[in-house]
Amino acid sequence: MIEASFSLLDHDGRRVGPETYRGRWMLVFFGFTHCKVVCPRNLAKLSAMLDGLGPAADDIVPLYITVDPERDTPERMRTWLGEHYPRFTGLTGTREEIDAARRAFRVFAQRRPETTPGDYDVPHTAIAYLLDRDGRFRDHFPETRSEAEIREGIAGLLASDAGHAGPPA
Repeated sequence: MIEASFSLLDHDGRRVGPETYRGRWMLVFFGFTHCKVVCPRNLAKLSAMLDGLGPAADDIVPLYITVDPERDTPERMRTWLGEHYPRFTGLTGTREEIDAARRAFRVFAQRRPETTPGDYDVPHTAIAYLLDRDGRFRDHFPETRSEAEIREGIAGLLASDAGHAGPPA
């Protein structure tokens, strides 16, 4: 079972957890800012999907949790996401905090040995997780799903939740 369980720093240095986003849907993807292919491809697809949802996307908090906390500081996450994927809020923390979040979401990540000093890869699970307003797991979207398939799946869940009051003012 997937759990929305984490205590991390957002890219502005604030301590956050699922309760921070209560009342809004969370779209969670794990990756790292030095990723060359998988993360950029998925973040671009998820960003386009959110754009395609129109105003309904305002009810979703897109979160990007690093699997590489040694390099992904709050400042690095803020700068990189701001330049490339501004809808996303980056989350980082200590190695222990990231590992706890990975376990809660059942995410695999394994740092490969460095080929040159400071240059390494971190293969990881490429799945987007959707959590409802109460932080409950509702669906997941593997990398193989198209932007349209993800948008349709999320739109259906949002429509079934249409009567909900939304986040507190």
